[in-house]
Amino acid sequence: MATVLSVSGSPSVSSRTHRLLRHLDQRLTAQGHEVVPLDVRTVPAEALLGADFRHPAIVEATELFARADGVVVGTPVYKASYSGVLKALLDLLPQYALAGKTVLPLATGGSVAHVLAIDYALRPVLNSMGAAHIVQGWFTLDTDITVHEDGALTVAPAAHEALAQVVDQFSAALGRTPLLAAAS
Repeated sequence: MATVLSVSGSPSVSSRTHRLLRHLDQRLTAQGHEVVPLDVRTVPAEALLGADFRHPAIVEATELFARADGVVVGTPVYKASYSGVLKALLDLLPQYALAGKTVLPLATGGSVAHVLAIDYALRPVLNSMGAAHIVQGWFTLDTDITVHEDGALTVAPAAHEALAQVVDQFSAALGRTPLLAAAS
């Protein structure tokens, strides 16, 4: 079907955001998509903070975005916005790195006070990068995500259902994107 780039914008190794994305990647894979994970925290800090467009890790990330049909962007919410490492990466990508792509924005945070971070912080940036279609995103409370000692992840039932719905809508939109492009 489609190639999906799953971007974790968390700077933390033990991030719930990262684990939630990888959990959702499994759903997309089961639906027939090829999912390519990208953890922004693994991109060298000197490349991100030094704005080194020619650094091999930045070149590779740019190529991953170019090859993707769709992009899932997940971020923890800090200070009512998406993470700084995600911002640093997005700033180094070509202006229209998301042109023609379907995008699913996801966020996690400690309070429902941050629920609008997707619409007021992340969505405008994704739109400015030329995303063809930004599907309905979803904010998940940290308390709805449990990581067990064995690494297994449990999502509270209501959050799990909502996430399944937005991932399925994203998957369906990916299936329609080639048809829209062909009709143009």
